[in-house]
Amino acid sequence: MEKVTKYDWLVVGAGLSGAVFAHEMHKRGFSCLVIDKRPHFGGNLYCEPYNGVLMHKYGAHIFHTSDKRVWDYVKQFLKIDHLGSYAPMAMSGGEVFPLPFNMNTFSKIWPDVRFPEEAKKKIEEQAKGVKDFDTLEGAAISQVGKDVFEKLVKGYTEKQWGRPCSELPKEIIGRIPVRYEYNNNYFSDLYIGVPEDGYNGLFENLLKGIEVVLGCDYLRSRSALDELAKRVFYTGPIDALFGEALGRLDYRSIRFDTKIRDLDRTQGCAVMNYCDKDVPYTRIIEHNRFAPSRKHQELVISMEYSQPYEGFAEPYYPVRSKTSEELYEKYVNLSKTVYGDRIVFGGRLGCFRYFDMDDAILDTLGIVEGLN
Repeated sequence: MEKVTKYDWLVVGAGLSGAVFAHEMHKRGFSCLVIDKRPHFGGNLYCEPYNGVLMHKYGAHIFHTSDKRVWDYVKQFLKIDHLGSYAPMAMSGGEVFPLPFNMNTFSKIWPDVRFPEEAKKKIEEQAKGVKDFDTLEGAAISQVGKDVFEKLVKGYTEKQWGRPCSELPKEIIGRIPVRYEYNNNYFSDLYIGVPEDGYNGLFENLLKGIEVVLGCDYLRSRSALDELAKRVFYTGPIDALFGEALGRLDYRSIRFDTKIRDLDRTQGCAVMNYCDKDVPYTRIIEHNRFAPSRKHQELVISMEYSQPYEGFAEPYYPVRSKTSEELYEKYVNLSKTVYGDRIVFGGRLGCFRYFDMDDAILDTLGIVEGLN
C-alpha cells in the first residue's frame, strides 16, 4: 500500500534559499512545510530590534546585483531602494584605508603613486618574487602587491580563516574587488540596497500562505518529519545529514558581541575591517547606518570574532579547499546512492558554496525550474 503523505515538500531551513524555494513551489501548486531549528525565519538575514535600533543579527547584509530579474524579484516582497554606493573602510597600524582596493588605497600606501599605470607597475614589481599563484598569498600579492597584502590582507584574512594565507585557496581573494580608479564603492553592481525596515518583511511575504514550524530541528526529529512529505529540500550542512560519517566538512564560524555606544563614538562608517592580527575581532558594524533616515539615541555596534567550527558553533563560511571539495562530492554521491532524487540540496550549507544573496536566489530559481 502506498504511503500517504501530507505535503509534497518538506523544506528544511527558512533562510533565503528555503523561503524562495517554498514560495515558488507553493505558487506552482505544491504543498510545502517549512521548518527551521532557529526560533525565527530569515536565516542569517534575520533582523531584530536592539535598544531601538534594527540590528542585522548575523552580520551586515547589503543586497547587490546586476541582474534586473533578481532586483525586480526581491522588490515584489521587500521595500528596498537603490543605495548607489557602499564604502567600508579598513584599519591597519592606526591608519584608515578605503576598501575595496582602489587608487585611493594605493596612493595612500604608496605616496609616489598617483595614476593607474603607476599602481600597476608597482604591483608588478612587488609580484616578481611570487612562486605559487594557487595560494591566497600568491594570488593576493599578484593582484595588489606585497605592501597592500601585508598591511590590509594578511592579518585580516588569517584571523577570518584561522590559518596562514599560504595555506588558503586563491579563490577567497577573488571576492575582493580591485579597481584602478579613484572609486571607494565596494560593489560595482547596477543595484545596491539595504532595507531600512530590515529583511524580515521579505520572508513574511515569501512564506505567506505556507505552513512554517520554527524551533524544529530536522536531524533530531527526522524519521517523523520524513513521513510527512514526498521530497525534501535541504539547506543544512550535507555532512550533518549523514552524521559526518565520511568526515566533517570545513567551515569557519563567527561570534557576535553587540554593544551600545554614545553616538559621538562612531567609527564614521557602517563597516570597518580591523586588519591587525593582534586585534581580536575582524570588523565592527554600526547598525544605525542601515537606517540613516531614523533618529537614534545611541549607537548599536556588533564586533565580529571569527572562530573555529567546533562544538555547537554555527557553520558560516565554507572553506573550499581541494580536500573539502572532494569530501563534499563524496557526500553528494552518497546521497544519490541512499536517497536517489528524494533529497534536493540548496543554499550555502547544502551546496557547500559561498552565496551572495542574489546568487542564492538565482541558484534556487534554477533548481525550481529544473524540477518543473
